[in-house]
Amino acid sequence: MQVFKRSPKCKLKQMNYSQKKKEKEEKSEIPEKLFFSIGEVSKITHLPTYVIRFWESKFKEIKPQKSRGGHRRYRKKDVELILWVKKLLYEKKFTIEGALKEISKSKNGKLNFMAIKEELQEIVKILD
Repeated sequence: MQVFKRSPKCKLKQMNYSQKKKEKEEKSEIPEKLFFSIGEVSKITHLPTYVIRFWESKFKEIKPQKSRGGHRRYRKKDVELILWVKKLLYEKKFTIEGALKEISKSKNGKLNFMAIKEELQEIVKILD
């Protein structure tokens, strides 16, 4: 029986693919539109629609308008908030309660040191 080993090039290709995927997710920009459907928001945020609907029930700030037919219509600020919630939950590893507190802090006009720290880190990355 012959055993096949992976070549180092194969690992390199896998790393490049995962890096490209991560960069693609980071570069996803919000198009200039008035309203977005839940499917469009799902593509922009790389989240399943059921997660977005669940977050609507937990985060009162995410309030899409409804069309006459009952379809959700998200504004740009809703999409930005969903992206922020995603960052808090998935990258910063906040709980839902912790994310709620963080959002309410920034909503009340207090300084959001986490957001300032993130922006400074992004500036450092750009300068390097």
